[in-house]
Amino acid sequence: MSLKVCKFGGTSMADGNVMNAVKKIILSDESRRYIVVSAPGKRFGGDVKVTDLLYACYEETERTGACGSAFAKIRTRFESIVKELNLDMDISSVLDETECRLNREKSRDFTASRGEYLSARIMAKLLGAKFVDSEDVVFFDENGRLDSEKTYKAIAKAVSGAKLAVFPGFYGTDVNGKVKTFSRGGSDISGAIVARAVGAGLYENWTDVSGFLACDPRIVENPRRIKSLSYKELRELSYMGANVLHSESIFPVRKANIPIVIKNTFRPEDEGTTILPISQYKPEGNVVTGIAGKKNFVVILIEKSHMNNEVGFVRKVLSVLEREGVSVEHIPSGIDTMSIVFETEQAEGYKLERVLEGIKDECEPDVIRVMENVALIATVGHGMSSSIGTSARLFKAMAEANVNVKMIDQGSSELNIIVGVKNEDCDRCIAAIYHEFFR
Repeated sequence: MSLKVCKFGGTSMADGNVMNAVKKIILSDESRRYIVVSAPGKRFGGDVKVTDLLYACYEETERTGACGSAFAKIRTRFESIVKELNLDMDISSVLDETECRLNREKSRDFTASRGEYLSARIMAKLLGAKFVDSEDVVFFDENGRLDSEKTYKAIAKAVSGAKLAVFPGFYGTDVNGKVKTFSRGGSDISGAIVARAVGAGLYENWTDVSGFLACDPRIVENPRRIKSLSYKELRELSYMGANVLHSESIFPVRKANIPIVIKNTFRPEDEGTTILPISQYKPEGNVVTGIAGKKNFVVILIEKSHMNNEVGFVRKVLSVLEREGVSVEHIPSGIDTMSIVFETEQAEGYKLERVLEGIKDECEPDVIRVMENVALIATVGHGMSSSIGTSARLFKAMAEANVNVKMIDQGSSELNIIVGVKNEDCDRCIAAIYHEFFR
């Protein structure tokens, strides 16, 4: 029997009825022994996620020193869940303790983490399972990165002898003993960490969709479901906006070759999508696996004669961006040209002006120009490397859709082709590429 770790997203924790459905899923397979949960998500259109309510708690604490008014909504939400579950649990005492600690800690990360904490307390009670607080078993080092060795040992020790255990996702503890959260959607990472720590044979990620789709269904109606994809394809698509799974969540399981399957809590009978290490992955026969896009990038275009002969030119450019704390996404280049691509939010305030002045002072380019409001679109697939004419088909589709290409970057592995277009052309471009390769 292959041990399974299951992570359930916010929609799976939204109310008592859905949590009962989650209980049924877990108990239907005795190999599902370790559960990671998110904070309750939206119950209906216009509803507010618990994590967002908690951020409002933090803001009230900052203003007034206590979060009584904002926390009242949290209290009502969790009391309602326990009532719907008809659960014999003193949730009021747990909520009182939580509110007191929020007022005492006055920490944004700690406050944000309490949705997962409270979800896990309730789910553990519902299942009759052991509750393992991630604060006690997930650790970050002095650089804010996961201390994997310490974490894996602590998790393995915590679940020893437990038939069933529940973890809150999204957070751990830093070197100062304070609660620290992952980036938004980080419960996916928590699930992967637990899977690695317990030596799982499969990591099930339960959400509100039946797997990955070949592109955003808000752009193309009924896009094809991807039956399987590799870790590398997942990383590319997730980073570029396919938000089914956090792009960082593959790293813990990849080293141990643990497959991931994306499943639908509301349609558990659906096959879903399996993410596999390349050694186990067999392409479905499509040239392209999927297309994803992300808006709001800045592109700095630099031209200088004999750039290729100037030793250290690229280093000097990148040192300017490093000094300003700007993380670079892509660096397409030619013999006398190079482009620097980064997210718009990294150039807020006067940072972009300082970057441009720094490049002018240290690199003395002949020409330096800036393109803003650029969208990047990634066409991803292992099949592209062995298929003649893929680029020609892609650019033909864009031309026929009247989309102008601002930038082109192809990965050395030939796993992806990235094009830059105007923000307003992003959806039209994705639809055109999808129809070229899938219809």
